[in-house]
Amino acid sequence: MLCTDGQQLLRQVLHPEASRKNLVLPDTFFSFYDLRREFHVQHPSACPARELTVATMAQDLGLETDATEDDFGVWEVKTMVAVILHLLEGPSGQLFSKAEVVKQKYETGPCSKADVVDSETVVRARGLPWQSSDQDVARFFKGLNIARGGVALCLNAQGRRNGEALIRFVDSEQRDLALQRHKHHMGVRYIEVYKATGEEFVKIAGGTSLEVARFLSREDQVILRLRGLPFSAGPADVLGFLGPECPVTGGADGLLFVRHPDGRPTGDAFALFACEELAQAALRRHKGILGKRYIELFRSTAAEVQQVLNRYASSPLLPTLTAPLLPIPFPLAAGTGRDCVRLRGLPYTATIEDILSFLGDAAADIRPHGVHMVLNQQGRPSGDAFIQMTSAERALAAAQRCHKKVMKERYVEVVPCSTEEMSRVLMGGTLGRSGLSPPPCKLPFSP
Repeated sequence: MLCTDGQQLLRQVLHPEASRKNLVLPDTFFSFYDLRREFHVQHPSACPARELTVATMAQDLGLETDATEDDFGVWEVKTMVAVILHLLEGPSGQLFSKAEVVKQKYETGPCSKADVVDSETVVRARGLPWQSSDQDVARFFKGLNIARGGVALCLNAQGRRNGEALIRFVDSEQRDLALQRHKHHMGVRYIEVYKATGEEFVKIAGGTSLEVARFLSREDQVILRLRGLPFSAGPADVLGFLGPECPVTGGADGLLFVRHPDGRPTGDAFALFACEELAQAALRRHKGILGKRYIELFRSTAAEVQQVLNRYASSPLLPTLTAPLLPIPFPLAAGTGRDCVRLRGLPYTATIEDILSFLGDAAADIRPHGVHMVLNQQGRPSGDAFIQMTSAERALAAAQRCHKKVMKERYVEVVPCSTEEMSRVLMGGTLGRSGLSPPPCKLPFSP
């Protein structure tokens, strides 16, 4: 059994480095005795365990050690041996009875809204690659013990991952070690790590639905999310799409369809797979065709299942469109002057910051609060945006300068339009190359 001077070298160096280099450590390195903690058990009046050193422990015991060794590591190990032998001669029977454990594998699991989570065990990680899974996050914190189901990937208003996650550890000591990984790298990106609260974790990861609880009650399952399903698709269609080579755990019982409060399908579903190999086989069906639609498949987590279900359960019903597709912070002045530009073909992941960067110097001519992202009826980005410029001349200049420039490997069309045309689209109408189409219902107010 290993005995270490504190936990830093094993948890913060050896395990993370081995993970980065894809080295498999022997079982010996997953349990150990922390000499500082064992010393503190027999000498509780000494300073806190985390502040102890080999030298101070030897000094407190009155041990004489030879510090003239040329190699510091040799002196340190010899001194640790002397401290261990002295402790074993003492009266306490509690010494070296409970080993520290490093979890070899992250365990998934559900979280309830009724759970009480200690705020001293939670951190927020920011700057994650958008395609990161809970296993990727657990790998970033390799060597530290994450609680079961303790990785909650955060979603934005469109139901897509926003590059943040809340992570719950088994105790405050593990949380403090996690905070030391602030600005460590995941691939080419550095990750910011901050303190968070238990309430934030439960808000993201907790759920109340019995259907979701039953779905997530199966342990050691890999969860995948399917997006873009035909609204008429049922369990048999999804199982047929995935094929016999990647069977879903429990067949139809291993599928969870996401629905609006009135029972209408959203086109999203989750599926359970018994092992990583079956999940990988299913992921190869990404962008495969079901009916006339291509289906997207992603890795998912129990927390993401809860978030997606919670979001649709709390969303208002929209049997007919009677309001704008996005909140407009102030009335839009009517007008036919072409003092706006329309951006068409934006990447679905584009943000307002991306648009400002894309426009370059022309961004200085945008009116305050003048960037409007257009969402579809499912609340997802449509690939369009409207920009209100300070004048028609500035709008024309921006269109001429930026038309068919590339944003994230996609070229974007930039064309002038009027405030009236923009207002119609934001209220639910369409603006095609042939002109305006009115909103799908009578509006209770004029644009």
